[in-house]
Amino acid sequence: MPYNKKTTTDFCTLEEIRERKDALLDEIQKDKDKVSSLWNQTFLKRDEVSKGDYIASLVSNGFMAVDAILLVRKLMKGYSSLFGKDKGKRRRWI
Repeated sequence: MPYNKKTTTDFCTLEEIRERKDALLDEIQKDKDKVSSLWNQTFLKRDEVSKGDYIASLVSNGFMAVDAILLVRKLMKGYSSLFGKDKGKRRRWI
């Protein structure tokens, strides 16, 4: 996000202040419209999702869940002393 330097403008009349206010309101409205259009594009719902795509996403999510569980299990097994599970046990290196 670019940094905008604030510039000071000297206003001599009330009319200049009103013109600046109207210009700022126009800029705010344009920014608001741009943000709302980007926000709506972010959450577009796909209309036609086939059963095959649905099943493929379920299988993919299932594999990711199993992979995450196995990773956590492996990390807990290797580094359980960091998590406080291995306080009473000491490993002997023979």
